[in-house]
Order: sequence, then structure tokens, then C-alpha cells
Amino acid sequence: MQRSVFSLSLSPSVKRKLVNAGFQFTNDLLHLKPVQLSKEATLSQLEALEVLQAVRKEGGGGGGGGDEGGGAGTSSSLTALELLQKEEELRSIVTFSSQLDAALGGGLPVGKTTEICGAPGVGKTQLCLQLAVDVQVPPCFGGLGGQVVYIDTEGSFLLQRVVDIAAAVVQHCSLLVEDDEQRVAMTTFTVETILSNTFLVRCHDYVELLAELHLLPDFLSVHPRVRLLVIDSVAFPFRQHFEDLSQRTRLLNGLAQQLIAMATSHNMAVVMTNQMTTRLRGGQSQQVPALGESWGHAPTARLLLHWAGSRRMAAIFKSPDHTGATVQYQITSEGFRDVVQSEQTHTVQSAASQRDTGH
Repeated sequence: MQRSVFSLSLSPSVKRKLVNAGFQFTNDLLHLKPVQLSKEATLSQLEALEVLQAVRKEGGGGGGGGDEGGGAGTSSSLTALELLQKEEELRSIVTFSSQLDAALGGGLPVGKTTEICGAPGVGKTQLCLQLAVDVQVPPCFGGLGGQVVYIDTEGSFLLQRVVDIAAAVVQHCSLLVEDDEQRVAMTTFTVETILSNTFLVRCHDYVELLAELHLLPDFLSVHPRVRLLVIDSVAFPFRQHFEDLSQRTRLLNGLAQQLIAMATSHNMAVVMTNQMTTRLRGGQSQQVPALGESWGHAPTARLLLHWAGSRRMAAIFKSPDHTGATVQYQITSEGFRDVVQSEQTHTVQSAASQRDTGH
């Protein structure tokens, strides 16, 4: 019988550190000494001692602990309250666009799958690279302190771009330092450590992609700090070399189930990019996400990046948790960012001026 660490009477920051270090159940903690736990979960020795005392008080991995309804067969399950606490603790991965984060309820959700759709050049890969860096922000700055597996199917992963984004995020956090914990965290939160915690996989076709995903659970068990899986893009390998579309549908359905299972069981966010295709509806052609309507049900949420004239817009057009919203963003030398109000006003005025002059 296993009890979630979220059921322990500990502070939110301590529980978050335990999960980030790969300790999901109290059974994982039973045979650790305070010094060992302190080192592995970056806890103070006092915090580590409190954790182990809480584990023993709850009866380790056994069920019940004297609670009503805690008998055999139920202690491995989460109550609705524990599930709510779990979602609150794991939180989200910020995008560094405060408007988009607000629309998403804090950022891209951990434990769920999100698809980012859009035309070439609109910023899908830029957002993925931003997330790959942001997931590594230390917990004392409100981040997850995690690692990322980045599967590149199009050859669009640009190392120098990651370096630029990482340098900007490190600089941003360094300006927020207020206490000793944050000062210590900045000693190990550098561009070099961000790169060393980014595991890049290059897949050239759908066979390689499916093979990598088959092997990934073993990799994740050895690297429990992975909090983000990026597949950029999921569409590219499945839009070529397929004459049997029914086979493609079966493979995609299986892939979707794999990704959902990994997101939930390993407490990580899964982010996929998708291309756009043209479809005729009512005698008119329109741009829609590729891979068909059945695939559209696979991700938990879908985010559409698109152009509105010269403006880049992000629209939430599928989410069980949030209503549809559209925000403006920009791609700068530092990464994925908000458009400040003065810039938005200037863009609108420029567009109006062009219309007035007939350009």
C-alpha cells in the first residue's frame, strides 16, 4: 500500500522539493537517514528530520493510520482533497508571458498534455525552448527546479537560441534574489547547468519517435527530476510515408495514450507542437491543425499561435479548466514575452495609418 507524500502534514515547499527529487510516496522515504534525505531533496537537516518523523507518524507506506476508511485496498488511492493539493503543489510551467500565464491559470500544466499549433514561423519552437528553460527555474523562485527531455523531429532545436533564452532567465532570477536560499540557488542555476539538464533526442521518422517513447519510461525512472517532455513536432514524422491512414490513426491513438500515461505517472508536462493544414468546409478553405479531428481529442489542452496582421496572437481553443482567451505576445532576443502596452498601441496606430493611406 502506498501513501502520497501530499498526504503528509508538511509545508508546501517541502512537499514540492520531495516530489521534484523523485519521492512520490512515503514508501520511498522509509529507509533513508536524515542526512541522505537532506542531500537528495535539497532540504535542511531539520526539514529532513521533520519529513521522516511525519512518515513514521503516518505509519510509513501502510494504509489507514487510524483514519476512518483507511483500510486495505484504499490507501494507494488519492482522495479528492489530496488530488487538489497535488495539482496545487505541482503547479505549472510559466511561459514568461504574464498575460498567457494568467489565461492558462498560471502556465502550462504539469501532469497533462498540451498541444501548440500554428503556422511556420509564428513561434511554436520558440515557446518550446522557453518552456525547456523555464521548467528549470529553482523552486525558491516559484519554479519547478526540473529537467527536460526535448525530442526534435524537424531539426529546429537551435543551441545558441537556448543559450540566449537561458542567459535571460538566469539574469531575471538574479535580480529577484532576496534571501539566502535564493542566493544559494543562483550558484547552481547557470546557463551551463540549464544545458546539462536538457536532454536532447533527434528523431528522423515516426519509427524512431515511437521507439524513443517506448524507452522513455525507463529513462524517466532514472531521471526523476524530469518535469517536461517536448515533442517538436508530433505532426512532421506522421505526415510523410503513410499510405494507410487507418494505420496512422491507430499509431497516433496509441502514442496519445502513452503520453497521457507518462504525464500523470511521472508528474510532468507533455508539450507537443503541431502543424497547420488546409481543409475545405462549406466550400471555403480554412487553416486547421494537422493529423485530423480524432487526434484533436488527444491533448488535454490546445493552444493556437497565429498571426493577426503583423501581431502574434496566442489563443486557448481547447481546455477543460479555462475558457477561451486570446492574448498578444512577441518573440524577442530574450525569448517568449508579453507585448507591452505602448508597443500594442503603436502597432494599432501603425495599422490604422496604413489603412488611411491605402497601404
